Amino acid sequence: MAYTGYSSAGLLCFAFFLHVLHIGNADVSFSIPEEMKPGSVIGNIAKDLGLNVGKLSARKARIDSELNRERYCDINLNTGDLVVAERIDREALCGEKASCILTFELVLEAPLELHRISLQIHDINDNPPVFAKDEIKIEISELAVKGSRFRVLEAHDIDIGQNAVQIYALQTNDYLVLNIQSKSDRGKFAELVLNRELDREEQQELKLLLTAQDGGSPQMTGTATVHVTVLDANDNAPVFSQTVYKATLPENSPLDTVVVTVAATDADEGQNGEVTYELSRISETGRRVFALNHITGEIKVIGPLDFEKESMYEMRVDAKDGYGLTSDSKVIIEISDVNDNPPEIHLKSLVNPIPENVSPGTEVGIINVQDRDSENNRQVRCSIQQNVPFKLVPSIKNYYSLVTTGQLDRELVSYYNITISATDEGSPPLSSSKTVQLSVADINDNPPVFEEQSYSAYVTENNKPGSTLCSVTARDPDWRQNGTVIYSLLSGEVNGAPVSSYLSVNGDTGVIHAVRSFDYEQFRSFKVHVMARDNGSPPLSSNVTVSVFISDVNDNSPQILYPAPEGNSFMTELVPKAAHGGSLVSKVIAVDADSGQNAWLSYHIVKSTDPGLFTIGLHSGEIRTQRDISESDSMKQNLIVAVKDNGQPSLSATCSMYLLISDNLAEVPELKDISYDEKNSKLTSYLIIALVSVSTFFLTFIIIILGVRFCRRRKPRLLFDGAVAIPSAYLPPNYADVDGTGTLRSAYNYDAYLTTGSRTSDFKFVTSYNDNTLPADQTLKKSPTDFADVFGQPDESPEVGHVLLCITFNVDCDFPFNHNAFQVS
Repeated sequence: MAYTGYSSAGLLCFAFFLHVLHIGNADVSFSIPEEMKPGSVIGNIAKDLGLNVGKLSARKARIDSELNRERYCDINLNTGDLVVAERIDREALCGEKASCILTFELVLEAPLELHRISLQIHDINDNPPVFAKDEIKIEISELAVKGSRFRVLEAHDIDIGQNAVQIYALQTNDYLVLNIQSKSDRGKFAELVLNRELDREEQQELKLLLTAQDGGSPQMTGTATVHVTVLDANDNAPVFSQTVYKATLPENSPLDTVVVTVAATDADEGQNGEVTYELSRISETGRRVFALNHITGEIKVIGPLDFEKESMYEMRVDAKDGYGLTSDSKVIIEISDVNDNPPEIHLKSLVNPIPENVSPGTEVGIINVQDRDSENNRQVRCSIQQNVPFKLVPSIKNYYSLVTTGQLDRELVSYYNITISATDEGSPPLSSSKTVQLSVADINDNPPVFEEQSYSAYVTENNKPGSTLCSVTARDPDWRQNGTVIYSLLSGEVNGAPVSSYLSVNGDTGVIHAVRSFDYEQFRSFKVHVMARDNGSPPLSSNVTVSVFISDVNDNSPQILYPAPEGNSFMTELVPKAAHGGSLVSKVIAVDADSGQNAWLSYHIVKSTDPGLFTIGLHSGEIRTQRDISESDSMKQNLIVAVKDNGQPSLSATCSMYLLISDNLAEVPELKDISYDEKNSKLTSYLIIALVSVSTFFLTFIIIILGVRFCRRRKPRLLFDGAVAIPSAYLPPNYADVDGTGTLRSAYNYDAYLTTGSRTSDFKFVTSYNDNTLPADQTLKKSPTDFADVFGQPDESPEVGHVLLCITFNVDCDFPFNHNAFQVS
């Protein structure tokens, strides 16, 4: 029976074999017995190689086996011990080979480092001898003489050396004894030696127990029954044509391929010369791939061959004649390699993802390429596609380093599919490929970029606080927080106030809101700067200018500059009775703080004492006579003028213009009645008549004096060219000159002259260059109550007294007065 176990005493016997060996070109070698328990310590590889135990884990130390065989040992990263990882069966690995050596590689990274490890496996006695058949049939002729030898099937023990079959024992009997023979390969077989002639009539058969023992400790045995049949005489055994048959067979040979044909001949005739064949010794793997034809001796392929698993088969073939005489021959079949295995690509290490700012030449992965074929069939060339910034750099043995060749940019390419191709040098060559996906990790290397170089926002004045003006947008091609954009306003001032008091920006959306209501008349535009900052570390930013333009709304009524608004005084224009139609009488001047069509002004007479006498320019505001002045026209003319802008809705303002039709200065005191309503005209008419009568004497005297003076000098003209001269004091400094729209033109020169011989004169004549225009500076500016004071107490006015003094002594009293009419208050 078979016995597969081994005792602790066997392990102790082999303990002395456990020592470090240096075999071949290995960096370190160990020797252990087979069948050690998983986890058993083989040796401290870190100590033997001088490695730092503390760095084994960081350097990813591991044991790799060649050709991807089972991993029979492993490394303890904490202690550096080499331990048994799986059950090691020497017979399964090496069969009957005298030396059984397993090779491994210790791989360390950062930097890549390889150490070759050789592990020699020693045989222990864990397999008993086994006969090929439980019953060995031998036929012996009764004519066989004493001393005749009959070879029996030998027992096979897959152990080697001392643990193989050493002794045979035969059950005691009267006819046969056992003789042990040694073979050239140091194996032993048994022969039965006839110790006494057989008598078929006395005994036709014998059944004897044959025992085979090995030399191991403990000793193991195997048994078979020897069935001896007594036959008639057969004195010749078969003889093989060759002692050893050898054949070479490609591993890709098809089924039923004849490998070799053994042949044996027997000199006997008849049944004694009929030879049959059988396999007396063959391994289990051999039985699965080869079969022997018992009649023809052909050995054929019955299963798949694989050079990488088994490169040689050895078997014994017995030839037996019809009466049991046998002989044997050895058959050796070598399997030749064909290129039937493509290269295998293994990714041993990979840095994934890789930062986009790594420098060229950085190692990002380790590739191992293996080919299970032999010789040229296992020579492999490795390459990589050319359209990626990576390359393979050969390293130690069949290892390659995957390194970068250029600068990476995640915003252009966020990941790479790297296809690695490996081709062997067989005929025909075989190749394989492996795709490695490598992601590129983002870094904050791109600032936000605005979609436009500058932005413009348009808003009408009087907007509501919180209204949306515009939106700015910046893009950042970076990823996640590196590409998250936050908007903010840069600090600054607008009209002396912080920009934050005018605008605000949504930090997430970039929408800009108005914080307050804007006034077009205060400012019409301003600029702010918006910053877009990402959320990276460190953050990157960019700025953009936002121009805000405020559009006008018609929110200001026209402002009348001339005539001045009514208060304690009023303005009166003097119109000569001889004025012809179309003569310029006066001009209404108004401005509007708005702009554009909101400031386009139009002038309209909404009420007048004599509707058909005067007209006003629609856009100029000039008041002219429509016809010649007649005697029937009222001396006092009151015009109410409306000034309208062109806004929607239109805004307006009104003023009163007082005109006096008179050529006689004696009628001036009656001006105080102009501002009164016509229901009070009868009350003042008597006063006017009295004043005119009293002034007649003075006017006559003044005319005489003026006649004398004008004889010596040229008579000044009483008319002027262009618009009415308006005092500059009426024009606000912030209004621009606009011609033809009702605003004041500033290019006027004024020369004032006082008439001679009149105590009641408080007006001036303006030098003009157009006789067709009315002298507009014949203007009286008085309050209604001041006329009585002027004429009742003339000596109280120093200016009038000064004038009278000049007239009395006939002195040239030309001197400039104020630009406007002489004012008495």
